[in-house]
Amino acid sequence: MIALALRALVLAELRLRLRRFGTIAAVLCLMALTWMMVADPAGGHTMVALDGARVAYTSSCLALGSALLAGLLFGIAAFYLVRGRMGEDARSGIGGVLAATPVSSAVFLFGRWLGSVAYLCLLLLAFLATMLVLHAVRGEGAIQLGVYLQTFAALMLPTVFFAASMALLCESWRPLMGKRGDVLYFLLCVLMLGSSVGTLDGRAVWTTGLLFDFSGLGSAMLALQEAVSTTNFQIGDADFDPALAPVRLPDALWSARLLWTRAACALVAMLPLLPALLLFHRFAPERIKVGAAQARWSPLALANRWLRRLAVLVQPLFALAARLPSVAGQACAELALTLAANPAAIAALLLLLLCGMLAPVSALGGVLTVAIAVWGMLVSELSVRDRLAAGSAMRLAAPGGAGRRHAAQWLAACLLALLMSAPVVLRWLFVAPLRLAALASGVALLAAAAALLGGVTRSGRAFLALFLVGLYLATQAKTVAALDVVGFNGAATPASVLTQCLLAALLYGVGFAWQHTGGETR
Repeated sequence: MIALALRALVLAELRLRLRRFGTIAAVLCLMALTWMMVADPAGGHTMVALDGARVAYTSSCLALGSALLAGLLFGIAAFYLVRGRMGEDARSGIGGVLAATPVSSAVFLFGRWLGSVAYLCLLLLAFLATMLVLHAVRGEGAIQLGVYLQTFAALMLPTVFFAASMALLCESWRPLMGKRGDVLYFLLCVLMLGSSVGTLDGRAVWTTGLLFDFSGLGSAMLALQEAVSTTNFQIGDADFDPALAPVRLPDALWSARLLWTRAACALVAMLPLLPALLLFHRFAPERIKVGAAQARWSPLALANRWLRRLAVLVQPLFALAARLPSVAGQACAELALTLAANPAAIAALLLLLLCGMLAPVSALGGVLTVAIAVWGMLVSELSVRDRLAAGSAMRLAAPGGAGRRHAAQWLAACLLALLMSAPVVLRWLFVAPLRLAALASGVALLAAAAALLGGVTRSGRAFLALFLVGLYLATQAKTVAALDVVGFNGAATPASVLTQCLLAALLYGVGFAWQHTGGETR
């Protein structure tokens, strides 16, 4: 009976998730990421370098490098890919039906977790298949499928288990079912990545901290150090000396001790399932509904409650929206509504304006990073706000219909970014015109992406996941022009700005066409 229930739950999860557009987008992103991370040695860069020499692209090298680099990002994105099922069940009424079945909470939650793991593993298999094709193009030596499977399983299964477990925990406990859980998991991932690097302290020594190394970074470093007896290596877009002979990694890169460590780490990654079971609401109306007591203990809701008087500052925007015609008026209304619904964002805006005016020019990049981070979290819900409030039909019946609404939402997102970065814009106007151009084109691109992904996936999580991952990458790779989307690193080039303008126009056009042809009602 339990086996049949688990089978039904897993198959239902897979069928629902695989038919979504977000799955196609995730697979395409994984494929693009594959070709970007494996640098062509002919261009003077390599994925792995040891003591200044490049590592030959054998199966062990490509498997280790790709699984490690992709795992760092997949560990963040996987959480957002599997979130939201509980909320959908509650909104559709299916949750009440599920709660009335004789299936126990433990079986139900474990089935949901298995379904999430199976879905993420299918995405990893698509990534692996792409890596095998790339090996046939750029690899050196035969394709060893066993080496790929062992490395991917050792590095990425704990990552998948932890992401699925944390997603289930956030879905089971009402205070974390919304955006708070999304941001909390992102911050937790950043902290864990930093602690993983420090577990080895430059020495090839096993520590108990590796049991919590869900990203696999510390374990991969230890395996590499044990295999080549050096700590001088680079993984990623690394330079190398072409005069040095390429280094070949051994096929048997993982020792039995490290494999057992990764297996134990996978078990530790399942620990969030225990509090999820204890806190599971089982779709009880009194536990899912946001009551006064719950709102009082929500940090964001508490901040909005304390700062609600700041919403009066937005009243002039509503008055202006009533006077402006067409798209401009709708955009102004969208902007005013976004700020009025989030008084904490108004406080953040005032603080950013103050910091932008007082900070030295050299620190403006940091101020802009914080401003864009806050902006991204706000605009992620802008394109889906009508649907969540059951107001889509009314907005579609308004003059201009879905096409004008799409334009107004994109313009409102751009205006919000202009408000939050106003001091930076004014101070860069004459001293850093290229960075200002990167900011303008980057905001246009991100606003178009938010509107498109929100309309197609009908959720703000798709954009938020990609945005947070991209923001993290941009803060780490400060010299890569393609990642300096809004110019806060100063690495943007005229070519990258032009590319962003073209992509912004393309994404806006696709989003407009989607909405104009009835995408909202599909």
